[in-house]
Amino acid sequence: MKKLFKTLGILLLIGAIILAVFYFKNNESLPTGKQGPKADALATKMLEALNYEAYKDTRFIEWSFRGKHFYKWDKQENIVEVSWNTNKVILHTKSPEKSVVLVNEKEVKNNEILQKAIDYFNNDSFWLVAPYKVFENGIERRIIQYEGKDALLITYTTGGSTPGDSYLWILDENGRPTSYKMWVSIIPTGGMEATWSDWVTTESGAILPTKHEMPVGTLDMGDVKAYN
Repeated sequence: MKKLFKTLGILLLIGAIILAVFYFKNNESLPTGKQGPKADALATKMLEALNYEAYKDTRFIEWSFRGKHFYKWDKQENIVEVSWNTNKVILHTKSPEKSVVLVNEKEVKNNEILQKAIDYFNNDSFWLVAPYKVFENGIERRIIQYEGKDALLITYTTGGSTPGDSYLWILDENGRPTSYKMWVSIIPTGGMEATWSDWVTTESGAILPTKHEMPVGTLDMGDVKAYN
């Protein structure tokens, strides 16, 4: 038994050392930048590269998140069907009190499930449409130099489930995102990078991602559809 505990102790120590090395190797400070017309112009360039007008006119978007959460979003009516396990929530994003919660296809009153649907939608839709949100209220835009090129630093001061998070968008020469680096409350290391390179042009013309590569794995967005 003593030998077992000793082995476990050694393994825990090795794990702690690996985590510490990963943290110090990958942790980056949040960069500083300048707000103003240049930052706004870069954000506009990003929107144009992703056909923002088509996205704005899109009514329905369907996708999934890691094969676990499934969505059908009516952007025009601000209603999204959120499904996972045996749960389904008809979520009214602007008026959550109007939402309907179903478990095994039976309507129930369950605020915990409703809140989960809100949090899932806030997170999972962000990984799909974040670039289109750069001019929404409560968002600060800054331009910085990253590896010799202009990059767009976005900070969410209000709204969503985790206000205060920042993202540094890395863009190609046309303004389309290739990745972003994250300074967010749920990730202990600052500057973790995720790709935004697996884009598809949908039926409505909106350009949306289908997956993101990260150091910790792949986020699969499933069969992404957008239509009217």
